[in-house]
Amino acid sequence: MKTKNTLLKLHWVLSSQFGFDIHRFLHSLHGLPRFISDWRQFRRDYTGRLTLMPCLHDRFEEGGDTKNEYFWQDLLVARWIYEAKPERHVDVGSRIEGFVAHVASFRKIEVFDVRSITSQVPGVVFRQADLMNLNSVHSYAGMNGYCDSLSCLHALEHFGLGRYGDPIDVHGYKRGISNLSKLLRLGGVLYLSVPMGKERVDFNANWVFDPHKIIRCAKANGLEIKTLMVLSSTRKPLEVFPDEDSLDKLAAKHYNLVLLVCTKSKWESHNHV
Repeated sequence: MKTKNTLLKLHWVLSSQFGFDIHRFLHSLHGLPRFISDWRQFRRDYTGRLTLMPCLHDRFEEGGDTKNEYFWQDLLVARWIYEAKPERHVDVGSRIEGFVAHVASFRKIEVFDVRSITSQVPGVVFRQADLMNLNSVHSYAGMNGYCDSLSCLHALEHFGLGRYGDPIDVHGYKRGISNLSKLLRLGGVLYLSVPMGKERVDFNANWVFDPHKIIRCAKANGLEIKTLMVLSSTRKPLEVFPDEDSLDKLAAKHYNLVLLVCTKSKWESHNHV
């Protein structure tokens, strides 16, 4: 298992950071003879101008990528927001081309991100803000919160690691949860997804959180856990009751993406950083 995880991490670094995807490379080699055969057959019957732009690996892939955690997370939360019809929905750091686009197709959404976003997108209001910095959100939070619906999907685990130009802060995720709670009105709903498992920092990619710790932090900031759902690239989403036994099992895993649905139940915070 350790060797497999090391190879998966090596593949991620080579493909996402250096642009070399070994799986795609091997599929492309495998597809090359078929490409040559298809080109020859097409050229025999076509007399117009013909240039080459090989697409060698697409034939080995499915018609769409539904076997990843992002797909399920974005789809599920967008559907829940559609059904809930909140007054104001705010997102922090989630995928613009995924979740945000889903929501913007049926309602207005405000997006807070530490990075600038210059595109003008219908239905989307962009605001540059660092959620680790209370001053960044203070003008929005006020005394009664800012929104009744809030999402932060696959983003909190990056806080404080410098990956997106944010300041280095070992308590970044704690500050993030505290400020997310401050944005939310009493009774409001937070959709939060983070990696959980054997706790560690894969610097500077992400945290993997012990589920006990992240849930304690949420509760200390007035957030009550209503739903815990485990998302996977190999099976459909699985809802789990967040008791100690289930959390212990999650904590023993190497990695799982876990989606929490929380409600803001109180203002008090005992989470001193």
